[in-house]
Amino acid sequence: MGNTGRLRQITDAVREAGSLGVGQLAELTGASEMTIRRDLETLAAQGVLERFRGGARTLLLRGEEPPFPLRAQEGTRIKQRIAADAAALIADGETVVLDSGTTCLEVARALRGRRVTVMPLSLQAVDALADSPGQTTLLVPGGRPRPGEGALTGPLTLASLAALRFDTAVIGCCGLTAQQGLTAYDLDDAAVKRAAIDSARRVLAVADGTKLSRTAHAFVAPVSRLHTLVTDDSAPPGEVEAIRAAGTAVNTARQECS
Repeated sequence: MGNTGRLRQITDAVREAGSLGVGQLAELTGASEMTIRRDLETLAAQGVLERFRGGARTLLLRGEEPPFPLRAQEGTRIKQRIAADAAALIADGETVVLDSGTTCLEVARALRGRRVTVMPLSLQAVDALADSPGQTTLLVPGGRPRPGEGALTGPLTLASLAALRFDTAVIGCCGLTAQQGLTAYDLDDAAVKRAAIDSARRVLAVADGTKLSRTAHAFVAPVSRLHTLVTDDSAPPGEVEAIRAAGTAVNTARQECS
């Protein structure tokens, strides 16, 4: 198991149990206690857990999303493939509103240098496009960054979205199912996603396959509001077919062979 997978395993185990000792985590992961101690220091620095002598206790609620730095390290290659496929659906000359999140950050990187106008809804994506070569035009919205996330939220962000109309909205999600629709963990983030969807002629959702078996608590929109979903081939086939049946096109990015 790689470092990122082990950090996720530790995060999930400590969140489920409330607290665990170093020895228990070493036994669970197969790593040495020295390695576990280093991992716990990393996760403590990210605000995931609190260290105590001999172990750690969680700082995350069960319905809360892991922090951005941890998510950004997960599934990078497949997020890049999803981002490349999503960017290929965007034509030169389009105006694009780009949601926050790790997959949308990869979309921002995929759009660098393209002849498009982009308004990102996160500080990370603004930074990724700030010195973009070529003919990319960057629009920067107002808003309040969510601590640790960089996602822009609040009345200034909503006002920026209300003032503009876009060809395409690229929307990330915390959960997506045909029955429950697109969902998010944060209420303010959900409001921004809804406003971005309302401001655009076309909506592209980008989500790795794990999101298609998950529902977060803040409702954003029914799946019928999405024109196209770009996901990967780990997505549950039954859920993919149900989403297609709701009228949403599904593009599947395939993992590259090693």
